Amino acid sequence: TPRGPYRFSIPCLVLAAAIAPFTLHVAAYGQDSREPAFQYQLDEVRFSIPTADEPRVKAFGPKSVFAAARYLEVGALSWARGRSCVSCHTTGPYLTEYTAWSRQFGKPSAEVRASFEKAVPRNIRAVKEADKNGHKYYPGTFSSVWRSAGLAEWDRHITGELSEATDRSLRDMFARQSENGAFVSHGEVEIPHITTDFELSLQAARAITAAPGWLAGLKDEALLGRVEKLKEWLRTARPKNDFDRVLKLQLAHYLPDLVSQSDRDAGLALLSSKQHADGGWSTRDMSPVDDWHFEMSPTVLNLIKNQLDADKPESDPYMTALAIVLMRQNHVPVSDTRIQQGLAWLKREQRESGRWWMHSLYRGNYHYITYIATTEAMKAFNLCGELDAICADKEH
Repeated sequence: TPRGPYRFSIPCLVLAAAIAPFTLHVAAYGQDSREPAFQYQLDEVRFSIPTADEPRVKAFGPKSVFAAARYLEVGALSWARGRSCVSCHTTGPYLTEYTAWSRQFGKPSAEVRASFEKAVPRNIRAVKEADKNGHKYYPGTFSSVWRSAGLAEWDRHITGELSEATDRSLRDMFARQSENGAFVSHGEVEIPHITTDFELSLQAARAITAAPGWLAGLKDEALLGRVEKLKEWLRTARPKNDFDRVLKLQLAHYLPDLVSQSDRDAGLALLSSKQHADGGWSTRDMSPVDDWHFEMSPTVLNLIKNQLDADKPESDPYMTALAIVLMRQNHVPVSDTRIQQGLAWLKREQRESGRWWMHSLYRGNYHYITYIATTEAMKAFNLCGELDAICADKEH
């Protein structure tokens, strides 16, 4: 089986040549210290920086779906080789989501997984709380939570067994839990994955529920107490914005006992009310611009406020896909009109490279939110049975 981005099944290998025109071949990234001219670069494979004028696909189907998978694979592997961090916009989404699609696209990159394991501290130590302008937090919380979730999902989908690295990572994660039970979001906002404390704490809940047998086998009384504090905080936390309110639906999926039926109904009603006439949703509809994070820099505020559609945000692929995911995770049938309209919007908006273009909501350079949106779109299609149907069609 070929390595790296070429570790696809036979149908994918056939499609590789077909999607090659959407990559450019230049000198390898990393030969000088200048900012790269491409979003992702791996050997001779290059994905250009996403732009709004990239043509849309002529038809959504096997070719475009496998192009999306290739984009995600190349992006994650290039980041793992070129950067030392676990990122919430590339390798984090890759390991938490792509692992569920091994049946369709083959086993995900062991090299990316190894980079996560390498990032786990060998010894778990107490972490000193920091304070920035009166905002208390524990350094390294983001990377610890995302690393733990990625390793947990690998164990869940690939090996079916809890690894020592995942257990160690989860223990390190809880060393960074705040006194109130939350995992506190700190640093510069990066919508949608570095936003509110609820969003980050929800990722922690995902990590502990995805790790095979971790919760059921936990005997450490101190850790059990920390888990209960997390649950209580998630159950009682006051939503900061509508994004938090609809994310309650994801909490209901991970830890059903924490969300009442009335809160689920309210979340679905709110989500439905945000759907646009074109079938999509907009991330920017989910919060006043000042309420995404405890501290919004002038750079981010100006970037969002100065977008051409700032007064009436257009639909975007991330929120459209997330809305579908939330509905499916709460047992809304695929045949539901809201889901069908959302899927139709996503199918219309995929670009020829396989990506779903989205303008950054925190930094207008490499638009890594395009990677997040593409991952979420593929997750939505998977939860609606579309990836299985496309792969079945290709095999026949």
